[in-house]
Amino acid sequence: MLTLDGVSKIYRVGAFGGGELPAVRDVSFTIGNGEVVSLIGESGSGKSTIGKMILRLIGINGGTITFGSTDIAGLKGPEVRDYYREVQGVFQDPFSSCNPIFKVEHIFSLVKGSYFSSLPQAEWRTKVEAALSSVGLEAGQVLHKYPHQLSGGQVQRLLIARTLLLDTKLLVADEIISMLDASTRIDVLNLLADLKARGLGILFITHDLSLGNYISERTVILRRGRVVEMGRTAKVFGDPRHPYTRMLIASVPQLHKRWGNEAAVDPGPCPVHAGRGAVGSVFSPAKGARGSAAIAPSELVELDAEHSVACFHVDEGAPCA
Repeated sequence: MLTLDGVSKIYRVGAFGGGELPAVRDVSFTIGNGEVVSLIGESGSGKSTIGKMILRLIGINGGTITFGSTDIAGLKGPEVRDYYREVQGVFQDPFSSCNPIFKVEHIFSLVKGSYFSSLPQAEWRTKVEAALSSVGLEAGQVLHKYPHQLSGGQVQRLLIARTLLLDTKLLVADEIISMLDASTRIDVLNLLADLKARGLGILFITHDLSLGNYISERTVILRRGRVVEMGRTAKVFGDPRHPYTRMLIASVPQLHKRWGNEAAVDPGPCPVHAGRGAVGSVFSPAKGARGSAAIAPSELVELDAEHSVACFHVDEGAPCA
């Protein structure tokens, strides 16, 4: 359904834009119909930038993003509106997506004006009530309220209901539950799982590994704008091969353990170059391999049909080749 092929994004920084900041570098992955793909990485890894490029909120500097067979960079005029009929986004702060001076009913009416202007009001009301009901909300309890009169979880579900009014095939969910309390998080996660069962594809952007493990079939691990590991979620979490992935998993707090000093992560030999005598070293997320070696990202290498990893070569600071 959606394919990213070698996508890159470079921001201009510094005085007069004389510097360059590569935010996303040569990222490739796909999202199929009815599939949840988790995009996981620390803050600043480029996750939200990828989501914004898919939603055409910012442009790309290299590669292509195709929806079906259409390169979305070439969309113009009515084609853009048609694209948004099928691809929608929901973001971390649900209140930032709502104009606080308007009631919820007006927020939904904007969709009607853009996509269903000829639909009779009675039919529109029925359509809105059905969308709200599908996310566990009652129209009579929310439509005449302002966003600030609702909880964060209710507003988040409202925004998801708004996407269901359209013929949405792909939802970009960017940290949509990070601001919610624990009891509400599971409700939203289960709602996404229900939407997936109906055939909706979801890009689930998060820095929380436990949430990604809970909901997704495939996982993409992003570090410094590059994909370092991806594949079936069970394989990525059950047999992580890149030291950054191992570090992320080791950092997840566990209920049966109290906080303490965590042991450093030893990546072991590079899975791609194990036969060349690559030496394992202690991995630091900020410095790469401790000592003279540095982790050098490279193209993903397929370990098996459902698991790929970027090779790393930690002896003598040499890049993988």
